[in-house]
Amino acid sequence: SEKSIKGLHILLAEDNELNMEIAEFMLQNEGADVIKAWNGQEAVELFRNSEPGEFDVILMDIMMPVMNGYEATKMIRSLDREDAKTIPIIAMTANAFTEDRIRAKAAGMDEHVAKPVDVELLIKVIHKLVK
Repeated sequence: SEKSIKGLHILLAEDNELNMEIAEFMLQNEGADVIKAWNGQEAVELFRNSEPGEFDVILMDIMMPVMNGYEATKMIRSLDREDAKTIPIIAMTANAFTEDRIRAKAAGMDEHVAKPVDVELLIKVIHKLVK
């Protein structure tokens, strides 16, 4: 497709090993660089310890142990650094209900994709959000 994610640095937060493997494979297959976080807290730490602008986008599963995707997003958004406010954060959830979309928006997420993830759609969404 003409929309490419080649060369993008993606922080992928997902607690399920199979889902992680599939998503990582799909994204790397499209030329993206993937850094993995196994729960929300790990995602926050990885982002906090990254150089400003190091990550282009965060893909955030909602249901994760230790810290869920909503909490992790709120924490990232509240960090005292420029890219914390601007980095696109995309929710990945099996529940594509309206209240989930509302919660995702309220937490500071930019977009929302349903699981199982449709790679074409995900690329479109990433492409739209990453300037």
